Amino acid sequence: MTASLALCMIVRDAAESLPACLESVRGIVDEMVIADTGSQDATVSIAREAGARVTAIPWTDDFAAARNSALAHVRSEWVLSLDADEQLDGNARRQVGPLLGKTARVGYQVTIRNYMHSLRDRLWDRAATRNDSTLPAASKYPAYVEHQNVRLFRHSPAIYFIGRVHESVGPSIEQSGQTLGQATFLIHHMGLACDEGTQSRKNIFYRELGRQKIQDLPGNAQAHFELGLLEMDNFHNIAEAQALFARAHSLAPQFGLAWFFEALTLVKLQRYTESLSRLSEAERCGYRSALVSETRGDAHYNIGEFAAARSSYAAARRRDAPNPSLRSKFGLAALRTGEEARGLSEIRLALAAGPEQADLHDRLIVALVFTGDLRAAAAAADAKLRATSPSPRDFLRAASLWSKAGDWPRATETAAEGVRAYPHDSGLEEVAQEIAARAPRETVSTLQ
Repeated sequence: MTASLALCMIVRDAAESLPACLESVRGIVDEMVIADTGSQDATVSIAREAGARVTAIPWTDDFAAARNSALAHVRSEWVLSLDADEQLDGNARRQVGPLLGKTARVGYQVTIRNYMHSLRDRLWDRAATRNDSTLPAASKYPAYVEHQNVRLFRHSPAIYFIGRVHESVGPSIEQSGQTLGQATFLIHHMGLACDEGTQSRKNIFYRELGRQKIQDLPGNAQAHFELGLLEMDNFHNIAEAQALFARAHSLAPQFGLAWFFEALTLVKLQRYTESLSRLSEAERCGYRSALVSETRGDAHYNIGEFAAARSSYAAARRRDAPNPSLRSKFGLAALRTGEEARGLSEIRLALAAGPEQADLHDRLIVALVFTGDLRAAAAAADAKLRATSPSPRDFLRAASLWSKAGDWPRATETAAEGVRAYPHDSGLEEVAQEIAARAPRETVSTLQ
């Protein structure tokens, strides 16, 4: 006889996404327990119409407390934890039942597929993968990043959520010394691909909860690490992120990921030599990845150690061969060590593989300027304008390169095009006027 299973959720104003979430578990769970923390839309009525038992709980700025309140209403032997912006994979229908019969397991790590707006997106240190999902709701997203969390676990007083934000039952299971298994099904998560305004509000909210979590758990390395990621990725507060990562690995010296992310912030702060020492610590802790080698390459490149940068980028490529950004970085480093033909070839091949990536265009432009081929550099800058969403700086650079290459008509037209695209940018307007004023004199001088 299969053990009973409950869906257990906390929700608030989730009317748009909740129906699909609940439909994805129909026929798999024996009960649905939903704790509402103050919805003002149709969330509660949708949940009840789907057959869920809904209870209202106060919101206390603590996700773990809310989820534990919901757990108190569960009657089943096992619990499946989802959020309203998630859906259970179709294969779960035949895969969940057998997992519940394994008496040696108290819970399962479940792979969560987080959908993204771009292949350039990352989640922590994980790069996005091209979306091959057959889930209709996910078809509009070009990429996803996967991570794991304990989402299927026994209903027991010894298993409960910990953490005001980024909460999980994993730490309570770890503290008990009990055994986790690996689930074979997926959870599809749409929430990271929300619009910019929604994401901004979430970031502010999570930042405050993250700060409170550190107050609650001052000796918790993970709490410092999580807030560091938020400060770095979403608020671009690099100095604060660096301090948080440093605090994380001071609390847990074997926390390789914290050493790595401090190294990443140190590169952003142009403290390259310090970054190299942190990367060595990350590897000492067993954290070895393409990103470690790439970041080491960035540090070496920026202090003029081009041969060491080339070697580091080569190591990164051995771990992540399809990555066009790594290929172009390797090419630029090779060019700076004297391998001009190979370097340019690698950079061009990288750009052919990812023509929509702005950084690949930038490296080709830099490489061509370095070789002294200003006309080719101007053409490459012009190509970036056509292939990407150009900034005012991109128009300024292209116009400047055309002028340095002596092609004043193209310089004039590029500057004018930039002004049309960004009519309120004073810098572009000033450069356009300067080029227009200089062009006739330069042309006359050249003709004489």
